[in-house]
Amino acid sequence: MAKKPGPRPSKLSVYLYIPNIIGYIRVLINIVAFYLCFRNKILFSVLYFFSFVCDAVDGWCARKFNQVSTFGAVLDMITDRISTACLLVILSQVYRPGMIFLSLLALDIASHWLQMYSTFLLGKASHKDVKDSTNWLFRAYYGNRMFMAYCCVSCEVLYLLLFFLSENQTEKLMDVLASSFQKISVVSFLLATTLFGWAIKQIVNIIQMKTAADVCVLYDIDKKQKQ
Repeated sequence: MAKKPGPRPSKLSVYLYIPNIIGYIRVLINIVAFYLCFRNKILFSVLYFFSFVCDAVDGWCARKFNQVSTFGAVLDMITDRISTACLLVILSQVYRPGMIFLSLLALDIASHWLQMYSTFLLGKASHKDVKDSTNWLFRAYYGNRMFMAYCCVSCEVLYLLLFFLSENQTEKLMDVLASSFQKISVVSFLLATTLFGWAIKQIVNIIQMKTAADVCVLYDIDKKQKQ
């Protein structure tokens, strides 16, 4: 005997899902963090990283309480992208050449936006569903939570370290990195361990952008053939 579907949740109840409430809290934390970023670098770094950790917490809550939602997934991605974008803009103002960070910002937004759009074209439930991809690194990134978490954490920690190391608005990026690596310290160790994960994430972003663009082009070709 087929199981009867449960009562339809109200629109308000979806907005008030536990993971979505955590998402709203993340937004507020980021607002406070960026307001304080030049006044208190330590507090900014703590708040920013705490917001980043909450991204994993709301995902766990969504699965634990069966409150997975499309709105929650979009809220998470928007919060992540805006947070990283704001930090990259700040880094572009305190380091020279600033274009490096603006280019990373453009790559991050373009690759994720294209990936989300191509996901909807293919009718997939999640942008992380890349099991049919022919690229092994792309599949490994989204297929292994620990590997993806390492790359994402590495990226954010590296950006936070660079912001923490900046002393004025005329810093040369390569000079700061070279100076940090010349010293044996916790900072130099963190820089070394995060650079690899950061590099992998940028490569994945490039692969993601190209793969998603191919999906859009093939969709157009199929659409024309059916006319």
